[in-house]
Amino acid sequence: MGLTIDITRKLHGFKLEMELAFEREIVGILGASGSGKSMLLNSIAGLVRPDKGRIALDDAVYFDASKKINLPPRDRKVGYLFQNYAMFPHLTVEENIAFGLGKLSRDEQRRIVSELLERFHLSDMGRRYPSQLSGGQQQRVALARALAVKPKILLLDEPFSALDEHLKNHMMKDMLESLKHFQGTTLFVTHNMAEAYHLSDRIVVVNNGSVETLGTKQEVFHKPESLLTAKITGCKNVAAAIRKSPRTVEIPAWGILAETEAEITSSEGTVGIRETHIKRAEDHHRANCYPVWISDENEAPFRTTLYLKVGSPPTHSGDYHLQWELDKEERISLTGTSFLIHLDPARLFFMNR
Repeated sequence: MGLTIDITRKLHGFKLEMELAFEREIVGILGASGSGKSMLLNSIAGLVRPDKGRIALDDAVYFDASKKINLPPRDRKVGYLFQNYAMFPHLTVEENIAFGLGKLSRDEQRRIVSELLERFHLSDMGRRYPSQLSGGQQQRVALARALAVKPKILLLDEPFSALDEHLKNHMMKDMLESLKHFQGTTLFVTHNMAEAYHLSDRIVVVNNGSVETLGTKQEVFHKPESLLTAKITGCKNVAAAIRKSPRTVEIPAWGILAETEAEITSSEGTVGIRETHIKRAEDHHRANCYPVWISDENEAPFRTTLYLKVGSPPTHSGDYHLQWELDKEERISLTGTSFLIHLDPARLFFMNR
């Protein structure tokens, strides 16, 4: 049965209305700020009471408005890793981890805390206070505390937002290893599409309190169903399109006709291609090859983004149609300001209006 959610919660100018079902899996939740991601987690945890609906895990009902059931947070077997980790500053690491174990004997509490300290490489830090820990160490303590109660659901709210890039990459690896051993359902809220793709099995895109898209991470990123989903997952190249045949579209803004691998059933919609999926072409012998000119360039330490205008030279740096992200080595191999590109029909996706 897994976790089932069918709830409504109204606030001034906002309405959360969600119907979702999850098995024992890791689910990434993507959406803009204020879209309802954290409110969804808080409703599952019992920190927010929906106006109506039902939340259940297998045979255990956490909330049912019609039956006046609303279990308190302590009875829901939910582990919650907050964005700021919510450490108790006056408690030691050991005491923070043991915070939710008050119903157990002292010996059992010590056993669980000791196991978690060892598992998260914190054995020599048990007597320290949160102020004496680094951001990564605090995250490990917060995750250990969330798992100490042996939860059936694990809620992660932006767990990497306070970490620098180097530490974030290291902690994502550690987090994924920990989640492999967790037998319950994990819901992972993030703004970062790379985090969502790296950690999740499936992804929910939330828009203004409702579910915009739900699918495997491959489906959501490689074949988004809506313009919002494409943008939320980082697609930079989107434009209105008109169906010309089952596998051909006209893209007026780019001034081209393009072939798609997937059949197009709607007369109008939007096409997109990710900036990493554009390739250089040697000649016109394949479909979807076009002459482009470099309008502008944005250099990063290891990759470069080229801003390309299709069909004619640009008149200024903002005069472009496509963004192409490529390795530095590939950028060095490009000569001149004009060349051919290829938009792979398998990579060009069409979204109905």
